[in-house]
Amino acid sequence: MLRRIAIGFIVVVAGLAIAGSADARRWHRINATPFFHAPCSVLSHHPCTPYFCSVLSHGPCIPEIDYPYGENLQLTVESKPPEAEAPRYQKPDHDLDNIGDLFAALRSCWTPPQADSAKEGMQMTVRFSFKRSGDLIGPPRMTFATSGVPVEVRETYLKAINDSIDACVPLKFTGNLGGALAGRPIAIRYVDNREFDKQKATP
Repeated sequence: MLRRIAIGFIVVVAGLAIAGSADARRWHRINATPFFHAPCSVLSHHPCTPYFCSVLSHGPCIPEIDYPYGENLQLTVESKPPEAEAPRYQKPDHDLDNIGDLFAALRSCWTPPQADSAKEGMQMTVRFSFKRSGDLIGPPRMTFATSGVPVEVRETYLKAINDSIDACVPLKFTGNLGGALAGRPIAIRYVDNREFDKQKATP
């Protein structure tokens, strides 16, 4: 009799464990959306991203990082952004608290060269780093420029880039963002997508 009771108890416990595991897999799905800050909990009944992986995790594990980006931050700035992108070129009215704020501030800083000294389709990439205080560690260094353009055109765009960044720094970071950004390389690719009508009028 006792043996039957023990076997029955083991079957019931095993059934509850399997049901609980299935319920956990149903509710504890991984949401790998970047910047999705919903910590996992044994009491959670919604999708969540675990802060760290565990040997007890069921299924694949994607740990959440405070600042999920690589060592080299990359940003493209257009001289004439599409109308739908206009909000991303407006400088935030508060201390910069995340990468979106930083990129918006850097986009809003850009003042391209005047049309008479500019070149349609010109691209130039510079690289620099920030201090925790929001100042630059050193002057931006050019790492790429459209090939085949005259030296004076490159110098014109590099000067415009330096002037634009100098007019914006120091940026006002929150403590968390300043600590996370300090010393990290930031690469900005400037694209002059304006259309210039340089055809001379026929006499």
